[in-house]
Amino acid sequence: MPDIPGPGSSGGGIPPGPVSPRGGTRPDSGPWAGAAGRLTGLGVSQGRTAGPVIRMAGPPRLPAPHAVTDPGAEAATVVKALGAVAADLNERAATTQGEAAEILEALAMIADDPMLREEAEGRARDGLDAPHALDAAFTRHREALAALGGYLAERAADLDDLKHRAVAFALGLPMPGLPAPGHPYVLVAEDLSPADTAGLGSDVLALVTERGGPTSHTAILARGRGLPAVVACKGIMDVPDGTVVGVDGTTGEIAVGLTQEEAAEAREREHAERARLAASTGPGRTADGHPVKLLLNVGSAADLRPGAEGVGLFRTEFLFLDRKQAPSFEEQVTAYAEVFRQAETVVVRTLDAGTDKPLPFLGLPEEPNPALGVRGLRVDRLLPDVLDTQLDAIAEAARATGAQAWVMAPMVTTIAEASGFARRARAKGIARVGVMVEVPAAALRARRLLQEVDFLSIGTNDLAQYTFAADRQHSALADLLDPRQPALLDLIAMCAQAGREAGKPVGVCGEAAGDPLLAPLLVGLGVTSLSMAPVCVPAVREALAGLTLEECRERALAALDQVW
Repeated sequence: MPDIPGPGSSGGGIPPGPVSPRGGTRPDSGPWAGAAGRLTGLGVSQGRTAGPVIRMAGPPRLPAPHAVTDPGAEAATVVKALGAVAADLNERAATTQGEAAEILEALAMIADDPMLREEAEGRARDGLDAPHALDAAFTRHREALAALGGYLAERAADLDDLKHRAVAFALGLPMPGLPAPGHPYVLVAEDLSPADTAGLGSDVLALVTERGGPTSHTAILARGRGLPAVVACKGIMDVPDGTVVGVDGTTGEIAVGLTQEEAAEAREREHAERARLAASTGPGRTADGHPVKLLLNVGSAADLRPGAEGVGLFRTEFLFLDRKQAPSFEEQVTAYAEVFRQAETVVVRTLDAGTDKPLPFLGLPEEPNPALGVRGLRVDRLLPDVLDTQLDAIAEAARATGAQAWVMAPMVTTIAEASGFARRARAKGIARVGVMVEVPAAALRARRLLQEVDFLSIGTNDLAQYTFAADRQHSALADLLDPRQPALLDLIAMCAQAGREAGKPVGVCGEAAGDPLLAPLLVGLGVTSLSMAPVCVPAVREALAGLTLEECRERALAALDQVW
């Protein structure tokens, strides 16, 4: 049996030489053997590069409060500051596309939120100067969000960035932004806001943050841009500016203290490797010809790229995120049809609202634990018209384009939910209906689910979270969230076996699908398709092409036997 690497880790200090958590180069060998030390974080965007560290400047310092003589003027400054932040984010969104633009638009909507503005204005009229009124209002909203835990606690960091930008404007200072040293560099920060990540220039070689998680906006946008990225790397902010480091976005290793020559060689190797992978074409298959569909995760037509065999996850919630009112039937038809025209196969996920994607127009009540509450298909229990309109729009877009739409529901937990969803979708004229497997209950009942639906799609991010009772954003629990955990692989294998018995496809659309080290394991377990960020497709295609199906199965069996 092949040797399967052990679990990842995330820790501080500069240890003398830990084994790579994902099977990468050991520090006492390979191109980075001369490194003075090592840091280890969580690799969230594959690739390897090297360059000098530039740390991102901290937020503006809030001066001591001053006596207010004109509360109305302070309130007016509050309004101007929030408006300036919203305008700046909307301008940035207009110059980007895809997920980056959608995230920036959603942040602009938060800055323009009437409740936030009214609270900050009220504090100013009560006697606080504008910077402190903004600070107090954002802080209260942040505390409320952080108290909800889970995904929403991660989004609380986004409020910090908005606060810093608004306070800087009120103080007459430039809004916080990215460094511009005039040469390529590795950007290091405590955390990165979506606005900063979306605005990265071509001189940024890689991202390393001290905080953050595998599903943070930093991770999502870094993968979309093809930048190596490591998060939850304790001690990285202690590395002085100018220090040359090597960054491995797959293993999460940071080699500290390289020479300029070593860094240049690392960049040349990475450039050559990317060029080689980019030249690869054709469908996904193992060395002995076993087919594995390689599909894309997209939020809109702007995310589509050549080189894949279709779309395995069309995240329709990005159409809803920045809306104060639900998009109309006509708007939805237009958006879906645009994707259908450009891809051979499209698997549409119906609205996945809740947790990290709160949608104001839904008016959902606050919950003590949103990750275990009304999210995904469960929204239909309160607002069935939303799903009916979306299914009608998907069906109409498919008719208008001649496409055969595949549609799946998120957060399905029972046979009754799957059966009800399938009946409604088929009644609208949708031929291929499936469900997401994101909770253990669905995996345990996979055989029965496939009597109701045509396919399954496994979301490994959520399935890991719910299987191990581990918050996806908790860097200290990274080993529990590793998709090579045997218990998680058991659930995936259970779904794949059910698919083989039923003669129906079972795919994976979580982050594991785009990892070239993990993709062969998933294929060995019996998964029939892998859906990922476009930038991941070439490396996964290459990894599968280098192994026979039997070798993939051997690796999968070895992984299942690991003791964690």
